[in-house]
Amino acid sequence: MYLTVEEASEYLSMPEVQIENLIFKRKIRAIHDGSQYLIYKDQFDTHMKQMENYKKLVEELLNEPVPEDIDIKDED
Repeated sequence: MYLTVEEASEYLSMPEVQIENLIFKRKIRAIHDGSQYLIYKDQFDTHMKQMENYKKLVEELLNEPVPEDIDIKDED
């Protein structure tokens, strides 16, 4: 399935200008049909999976309880 630049920006939650810059820098593969760029959606599958894993990792770290500090119980 192919996406326009506008649809890709919504899918990736990025501004359209940044998507266009990535196309021009050849970081994103796209086809120009004469009037607009078309971007193959499946090339982002790995990116989206990595972002999901990263969000899960951050959530786990934020939910981890803070260990008690050994020095708190030490009275001088």
